[in-house]
Amino acid sequence: MHAMQYAITLPADYDMQIIRHRVKSKGHLLDDFEGLGLKAYGVRERGVDGSPVNQYAPFYLWADPEAMNRFLLGDGFRGVVRDFGRPVVQHWQGLFHRPGPAAGALPRAFTRRTESLPESADVATVIANAAAGHEELAASDGVHSTALALDPRHWELVHFTLWADAAPDSAGDRYQVLHLSAPGTGRLGAGRQW
Repeated sequence: MHAMQYAITLPADYDMQIIRHRVKSKGHLLDDFEGLGLKAYGVRERGVDGSPVNQYAPFYLWADPEAMNRFLLGDGFRGVVRDFGRPVVQHWQGLFHRPGPAAGALPRAFTRRTESLPESADVATVIANAAAGHEELAASDGVHSTALALDPRHWELVHFTLWADAAPDSAGDRYQVLHLSAPGTGRLGAGRQW
């Protein structure tokens, strides 16, 4: 599994209905994308849920790295580049994924939190503890699914969780989910991935 996200930060007075319309008209195009585990079409709006910015920031879990490459080099991403410029694409190695009790519902929100690993930390221990926390979180009411991933270049963990309803304040940056494409969630695996 690979995790990926790009964020397009928009002007403070940007009409977010433009993004909503874009997702409504184009979101379904990845509903059957081979190799995609899931894509959560996320937005943050300035002044809502503590967001300082207007932002379109979809989050992906890929079951197949070749599919991620096919997407980034294909027409769909070309459209993003044409309309907004080429964004920085963050990606992480998948370490853990687990569906939660609300996996059958359409999620309304997702959270993303990053955590830098201190130079002095034992990486294996920190990751094992983080995975155990996700295992516990995955059993919580309202959790659609949760994932943990690692950027070994910057030694950073990303914690990603989809929520059936509103996300708790303490879970990280909060995004509203406008659409979920999930053609390959069954291929993402369940539990630890090392």
